[in-house]
Amino acid sequence: MRNRHLLFFTVANLALLAPTTVSAQELTAAATASASAPEEAGQPGESEIVVEGVRQQYVANVPTIEVPQSIQILSSETLKDAGITRLDNALDFATGIARQNNFGGLFDVFACRGFTGDESSGSNYLVNGFNAARGYGGGRDTSNVQQIQVLKGPNSSLFGRGEPGCTVNIITKKPGFDLHGGATFSAGSFNNFRSEGDINVPLSNRVAVRVTGAAESADSFRDFVSSEKVTVTPSILAKLGRDSSISYEFEFIDQKVTFDRGIVAPTGDLKLVPRERFFGEPGDGPVHVRAMGHQAQLQHDFSPDWSLVLGVGYRDTFFRGSSTEAELAAGRQRLYTDGTTLSRQRRVRDYSTTDLTFRGELSGEFTTGPIGHHMIVGADWDDYELDIVQNRYRPPAIAAQAVGNFTLGNRINIFDPVYGKLPAAGAFQSYRERQYSWGGYLQDQVDVTDALKIRFGGRYDEFEQIVDDRIANRRTMQSKTAFSPSVGATYLLGDDFSLYANYGRGFRPNNGTDAGNNAFEPERTVSYEAGAKISLLRKRLTGTLAFFKTTKDNVLTADPINANFSLAVGKARSKGVEAELSGNLPAGFRVQLNYAYVDAEVAQNALDPNFGFGLREGDPLLNIPKNSGSALLFKDFDIGSSRLTLGAGVNYVGKRLGETGFRFASGDFYYLPAYTLTRVMASYEPTERLRVSGEVTNLFDEQYFPSSYSRLWTLPGAPRQFMVRVGYAY
Repeated sequence: MRNRHLLFFTVANLALLAPTTVSAQELTAAATASASAPEEAGQPGESEIVVEGVRQQYVANVPTIEVPQSIQILSSETLKDAGITRLDNALDFATGIARQNNFGGLFDVFACRGFTGDESSGSNYLVNGFNAARGYGGGRDTSNVQQIQVLKGPNSSLFGRGEPGCTVNIITKKPGFDLHGGATFSAGSFNNFRSEGDINVPLSNRVAVRVTGAAESADSFRDFVSSEKVTVTPSILAKLGRDSSISYEFEFIDQKVTFDRGIVAPTGDLKLVPRERFFGEPGDGPVHVRAMGHQAQLQHDFSPDWSLVLGVGYRDTFFRGSSTEAELAAGRQRLYTDGTTLSRQRRVRDYSTTDLTFRGELSGEFTTGPIGHHMIVGADWDDYELDIVQNRYRPPAIAAQAVGNFTLGNRINIFDPVYGKLPAAGAFQSYRERQYSWGGYLQDQVDVTDALKIRFGGRYDEFEQIVDDRIANRRTMQSKTAFSPSVGATYLLGDDFSLYANYGRGFRPNNGTDAGNNAFEPERTVSYEAGAKISLLRKRLTGTLAFFKTTKDNVLTADPINANFSLAVGKARSKGVEAELSGNLPAGFRVQLNYAYVDAEVAQNALDPNFGFGLREGDPLLNIPKNSGSALLFKDFDIGSSRLTLGAGVNYVGKRLGETGFRFASGDFYYLPAYTLTRVMASYEPTERLRVSGEVTNLFDEQYFPSSYSRLWTLPGAPRQFMVRVGYAY
């Protein structure tokens, strides 16, 4: 058994040091789809203290039912009751989001409405409006999450470059002016131990601090795979006067994870080898990732209707370590010829990033005659630097791999693995990439009448990229501009029902150059969405039905004439429908239901940019199920002064393509089978301070495969697991 972090219990123990004579009350998130007013803290008989949070950028003061797009909110209460501690697990309960290749367990990678982005990096998501996914921070922990906003459809008029399916924005827990805190200790299957803490302290009636964090250590159902994680997020809020406040938040994330590409299924038989079997090398040790981020925001309210937010963010990360993984090129992979011997690469990586962002936003409301306006105008500037050094050992062509020499080719028997081969890796990549970008945006939602609301917006972006290849001693540069317009409308058929539609264009830069050293044109997208929103049971239950269609041009494909180069000529499209219902039912039930039908496919014949496979119009996109859905149901029981909560959750994911561009001799694709996962949860609170909870995931121990990149990089899902927790709050 490896050494555990000495910091394992530190975060939670610190949370217990504060006095326990004051009642606990968590700060409610300041940002929802409609901005909420300041919340009062304290119980009757206590002095009143007004909690003032920092308004989140990109959020207009418009009720959700009037917003012409689909918006889904995952609250911290839902995550806690479901026993969810990772972002990827949380997004399993968001509509139309599908898991993707997670880079050996080191990225949160997801597709929304069929589109993923760059498969070699984590998916884009925001934290308090700042881009937080670029770089290497590992899988994101939820210990500091107040809510997760999933903003569907074309958002490029505000957020700029990115994928058209949705934008995920994480709102973190903020300081408030009430003393509260708590600690939770967890233990579960495969030596999973976790401690989590949260402490909020008002230093005066103008300054408050909050510290959240978690430490976790776990083995795995996978042989030789383990992980360790520490995350700590201190923050401070200071009121500079009646109308101004400033906040600062620091984030520290440190993770050590075994790099794991999963199992192999060369013939498509997913039971060929046990799901526990590891095809890397234990001697590589864990990969180490670390991220340190800073966010500061200044808010000034000019009036009850107008507010200015200025923000700066800085984040640096690194990714260091070695890994052994299956060779994917057919001409170098002996497994495709003898069905027994896996040829493997070995990679030694030293990656680092820095990201500096400035942004400002002015938002407010005004009228022109009888017409009301809800306006947002803003600008941002970003300086992102990526430094890559990678050495690689790659097996030679199959003919050069001697039959009896397992060292040559770094080979392993998939049925009887013998570990210990760590071949020396030679120089492969060494380059520095710098990206500069700035943009300005404007959005106005106009109340034409009490029933008709029209929203229009636009964003202008300039993007510059400089890549210095230290091995080839070559510099490439590109610069692009883009304008992303959007328009939407909502029509209210009463206070509790509305119809809406929107249209938008977007772009995402393509990295690299073609055979002529020319910069690629950026990906261009066109998106349409239409739907309906409903509110039931006096607004305790809300639902959304959305129809969407998106097309994407300038997708990178292989150059058929110049080997090892790409062309920006590919096309893809996605269309479908989503339905979501969530809220509170009578008799203490809470429910969240999601369903999505997504038809995502190649829209033009092309070649796969990685391996040159032929892509045909109509081929499905990687890891995208046509049908998926989820359900969460909780029931609260008040038993005297105590509370019991029981819950259950179900995830269904349909059949998905497991390897782009590949077909067996029969003409069939490599598909991952559909699966259904069930979880059950329970919690008991004998007092207001003490909480005991637990959950069982994959209750029926289904063997499933959540994502894949290739037949030789297929990720198996975890078997049945349990987790129990004891928490104390004050």
